[in-house]
Amino acid sequence: MKIPIIKQLTTFIENNDEDYINETLEVLEDLTEVSSLKDEELDIIGELISNMYGALEVHAEIKNGTPKKEALNGFMKRVLGSIDQ
Repeated sequence: MKIPIIKQLTTFIENNDEDYINETLEVLEDLTEVSSLKDEELDIIGELISNMYGALEVHAEIKNGTPKKEALNGFMKRVLGSIDQ
């Protein structure tokens, strides 16, 4: 996950609608079923999916009143904390 991408996606959601991200996630998740995809291609799609779900989570926190910077930092701390375990 990359914080600049999550930040950009969060801004996109704020300016548009989270439905765009949800629909894009459906398309990307469906693409992972293509049997001829190479591992590298699956990794890229997986990274995009992860960043989009992260942006949705950050956006939900912002909607609940958490300042954007704090929501982004808190999300990344949780992600890094789960990796360290």
